[in-house]
Amino acid sequence: MNGVERPSANALEHEAIYIIREVAAQFEKPVLLFSGGKDSITLVRLAQKAFWPAKIPFPLMHIDTGHNFPETIEFRDKLVEELGVELIVRNVQDSIDEGKVVEETGKYASRNMLQTTTLLDAIEEFKFDACIGGARRDEEKARAKERIFSVRDDFGQWDEKNQRPELFDMLNGEIEIGQNVRVFPISNWTELDVWSYIQKESIEIPSIYFAHKRNTFLRDGLIWSAEDDVVFRADDEQVEERMVRFRTVGDMSCTAAVESHADTIDKVVSEIRDSRISERGARIDDKRSEAAMEKRKQQGYF
Repeated sequence: MNGVERPSANALEHEAIYIIREVAAQFEKPVLLFSGGKDSITLVRLAQKAFWPAKIPFPLMHIDTGHNFPETIEFRDKLVEELGVELIVRNVQDSIDEGKVVEETGKYASRNMLQTTTLLDAIEEFKFDACIGGARRDEEKARAKERIFSVRDDFGQWDEKNQRPELFDMLNGEIEIGQNVRVFPISNWTELDVWSYIQKESIEIPSIYFAHKRNTFLRDGLIWSAEDDVVFRADDEQVEERMVRFRTVGDMSCTAAVESHADTIDKVVSEIRDSRISERGARIDDKRSEAAMEKRKQQGYF
């Protein structure tokens, strides 16, 4: 890190727990945004530790595109039942049915960008003033710009040029009427930090993260799942069974797989440690333009 010492695993955990406790102390109606992916699963474990032996004092909320991997939804429901926490689900399909957003069509159609409207409506519906999420600065350059407490205006928009300084460990949760804050407790973690924490804590994760045989096809040098009718597939895109896993879990229509034989957490950690490709390299929604993520965040995307 160019002479800067990397925080230890314990330091990262302690920082994240401190942030989560600050959210509970400074805000009236926080919520943890939960996708069923590794980052939000890690947040749930950190929240458990933050408030143990009490239960997590705020709900989990999933903005469901309707195009999620079945393994992820199955894991989500199993986890919330085991923990006894409240789960709020709001569906992109409802936003489509109400005419608030328009379903995309064509080869690269996805519901990922449509989530913003559903999320902002849910924040307004429940009057959430703080939304905790698992975004990390190493994922993408727009996320690298964002503060741990990121203030959004009453339209849910983010202004990257108007952010509060965060000196040392002082987090300012003061907001005006209509504003809310997005909070990123693992902002300073890397992908390897997350996987190493999952390994150390023996945290259960969806099976889709481990290598398995799957019907797939190739497009634009990426491996796409062919086991559903969500992902558009042209007649000349041939289906082939491959041994794959998913490094990141998003909408099926915008998340590609990687060839892998890493079928245990130890093998996954070793694979990530040796990888020279970002996990976001398998997310087609990041490739729409050079500033795709930043534009979505400015519009209210998490």
